Order: sequence, then structure tokens, then C-alpha cells
Amino acid sequence: MSLKIRLARGGSKKKPVYRIVVAEARSPRDGRFLEKIGSYNPTLPDDNAGRLVIDAERAAEWMKKGAQPTDRVARFLAAQGVGTYVNGNNPNKGKPGQKATERAAEKAQALIDAQEAAERAKAEAIEAAEQAKADAAAAAAAAAEAAAEAAAAPAEEVAVEEVAAEEAAAEPAAE
Repeated sequence: MSLKIRLARGGSKKKPVYRIVVAEARSPRDGRFLEKIGSYNPTLPDDNAGRLVIDAERAAEWMKKGAQPTDRVARFLAAQGVGTYVNGNNPNKGKPGQKATERAAEKAQALIDAQEAAERAKAEAIEAAEQAKADAAAAAAAAAEAAAEAAAAPAEEVAVEEVAAEEAAAEPAAE
């Protein structure tokens, strides 16, 4: 039978009062206990004597019998001079769990995908703008060429008309 010296919650909603009890490790938190050895009322000020009341002699006797105090009770007992409290080191306590890690990875991947899509869209927009500039330059060149042809076309028409007029004049003379 393994024994624990632990807190059992009492009081009402949002007004906790704890009993410091010796109980079997398998019994419920607020369930059956062997002996009440103190009380703890966290709602009282720190300097109030009724905030923490522990029978240190009974706690020492139970610890000799093999009862293990929980971390919080070990702190209280160490402050009373019974036993020692060694702060535990759990470096994994603050790390996120597996699902949170997966969600963070998915979120990071979605962000990377969005950035890549934005870069592709930007590159496509630049390419489209360059294509539009090239099309506009080609259209301007075509328009300039057409204008040059149009300017040259009346001169050719005039030359053809002059040749036709000369031929017409030459025909009556030849007659």
C-alpha cells in the first residue's frame, strides 16, 4: 500500500480550502483518507497564521512509515523544517504536443505555399507586362510602317497617273 501526503480540495466554487491528508495513492483526490494532518487556505493573506497549518510531527511520522509528499506538500513541509524539497526539472513540460506541432507545421507549409503562389503571380504579371510592352512596340512599329507605306503610296499613285497621262498625250501625237 503506497501512501501519499497530499491536498484534498474543499470549500466552494472559486473559494478553495484544502486539507492536508495522508491517503492511499489509489484513492480519489477528495475521497477516503487515513488522517488529516493540516489545512491550507490560499485565499488568506501570506502573513496570516491560518493560511497554512501543518502538524509537522505527524507528517514526519508518516514520512518515516513511507508516505511520499506531493510537490506542493513537500514545499510546505520543507518550509516547516520537515524533509527537503528539490525542484523537479522537466524540460519537455513547456513543449507543444504532437497535434500542436502538426498544426504549426501545416500552418508554416501553407504560408510557404502562399508565398510561392504570390511569387509566381508576380512573375506572371511581370511577364505579361513585358509581353504587353513588346506587343505595343510591335503594334507601333506596324503602325509606323503602315504610315510610311501610306505616305509612299500616294507618291506612287501620282507617278503612275503621270505615266498614264504622258502615255495618253503621246498617243494623240502618234496618231
